[in-house]
Amino acid sequence: MKFSIQLPTDRVERGSEFTTGEAVAEVARAAESAGFDACYVTEHPFPSDEWLASGGHHSLDPFVSLTAAAMATERLRLHTNILVLPYRNPFLTAKSVASLDVLSGGRTIMGVAAGYLEGEYEALGADFEDRNAQCDEALEAIQLAWSGESVSLSGRGFHARANTALPRPLQRPHPPIWVGGNSKKAMERAVLHAEGWSPFPLPRNFAGRTRTAAIETAADLGEKIERLREMAARAGRSEPLDVNFVPFGFGMNTRQALDAPAFLEQVAALEAVGVTWLSLGLPGASRSEYIDSVADFGQSVIARFASSRPS
Repeated sequence: MKFSIQLPTDRVERGSEFTTGEAVAEVARAAESAGFDACYVTEHPFPSDEWLASGGHHSLDPFVSLTAAAMATERLRLHTNILVLPYRNPFLTAKSVASLDVLSGGRTIMGVAAGYLEGEYEALGADFEDRNAQCDEALEAIQLAWSGESVSLSGRGFHARANTALPRPLQRPHPPIWVGGNSKKAMERAVLHAEGWSPFPLPRNFAGRTRTAAIETAADLGEKIERLREMAARAGRSEPLDVNFVPFGFGMNTRQALDAPAFLEQVAALEAVGVTWLSLGLPGASRSEYIDSVADFGQSVIARFASSRPS
């Protein structure tokens, strides 16, 4: 099992506590020191007031945040969790991810999804109803742009007629792509276009709000992973997919204190159904509290896996 930790760059109302270059660097260094494999950030460039009033949040730009984390660390991977692909031109996304990968020495993980916030789509001039087709087109366009060769491709809102993008990403053939979402469509997208799938816990009474399927237990997730494997077999895919999950009770900005034995039991249950990565948040109202939580997690959870990790 590998672990990605939230960089709390969504707490913009706290100012210098979490959203300065110094704050991002300090939390990233703490995560690397604690043994985390990656750090992640979310994306909300222009959320609606209605969504913010119902529990939504702001965030720093993901590429700026992760570049700050990259410059402060040496090993920690840099995880977009997630980019909403239809919000921007796919060739601009390809350039941003490639640049981050080159500057970080090949440490980027590109988590992507179709998104679900219609108000944010409208504000950005993106087509909400056509978002799934745009996602599929974007993944094709991005991977072609990363080839470093001339690209001729037309899609929704873009027309490349013999265009080339350099530098290529440092990772070969490209940075891993993880597709977020619990729906059958997200699973199919992961099988056909990506190296990983990123589902998340979701009670059934919230499934309509986020426009995806519920996952309430490890057993629910296990059933979906079995379906994912069946889809891969039908598609003729031989390469395994990473499964990156948000552990129950430890999503973004959790206030739940860590009970290490119980958490390790959950890790074992999730590993048993096929999860390979966990992306989590930890409690901490201040930067120092958050860093203490990161260090405690490293000592009480990650250290248990140290003997099985490559040196």
